[in-house]
Amino acid sequence: MKVDDLRSQLKRRGVSGISALRKPELVKTLARTMRGESGAARRSTGPAGRPSATRKSTAAKKTTAAKRTTSARRSATSPAKAAPAARAAGARAKATGTRKAAPARAKATSSRAKATPARAKAAPARAKAAPARAKAAPARKTSSARAQAAPTRGPASSRSIGSSQLITSLADRPERPGRSLVTRNHEVIQRWARARGAKPATIAGTEREGRPGVLTFNIPGYRESSRIREITWDDWFRTFDLRRLNLIYQEQMRDGRQSNFFRTENPNREDG
Repeated sequence: MKVDDLRSQLKRRGVSGISALRKPELVKTLARTMRGESGAARRSTGPAGRPSATRKSTAAKKTTAAKRTTSARRSATSPAKAAPAARAAGARAKATGTRKAAPARAKATSSRAKATPARAKAAPARAKAAPARAKAAPARKTSSARAQAAPTRGPASSRSIGSSQLITSLADRPERPGRSLVTRNHEVIQRWARARGAKPATIAGTEREGRPGVLTFNIPGYRESSRIREITWDDWFRTFDLRRLNLIYQEQMRDGRQSNFFRTENPNREDG
């Protein structure tokens, strides 16, 4: 080949800087260029015409994509098929749970049956406890009676209360004749009044808003007065308790004769 042909061949292959080369150098450059081209062709096709690694990777990618598409289609259709199976499994689970619950209910029923005798046994215990409560009720009444019998003490009570013998029930007796006594017990007061023929009374003109005023007794032949007005025992004791009065009295004089001495005293030193 001529020098011009060699240069044109090299230019077509994109080789530059060949204008100053001579023919031998041009031949060597062209040979190297052609050998490089043939080597690149061999690498692209692989030995014995086999496809290169790049082609293999592309084919593998396509196969993987196809498999994913197929699996997606199967998963899309699987819920419809899985629903009946899931329902059947749920029904089986419910049936099993019902069977297991049956013995538990039977055990609970037997436990209730066993508890019934225990309740029946507890009923007599409650019945026995009722009399005890009934017995406790009189004790409460006794405490109220004690409160009624005890004299009321105020900040200005007279010394006579402190020096008088306390009488709280009909069983209490004076220590000696002429002893000064004090009480708030209704039965003791009524016994003392009946023994003297005394009637509950108030002093006319001392009434307060329609209620009895000063409390006293109408004893025949003792402290008789036109101002004494007899009232009922209910009115007398209602006023006596409302004002928390004390009755200071005597059963006998020092010589043993019956004494009619009495007076009602307010704990605040006011007239009864």
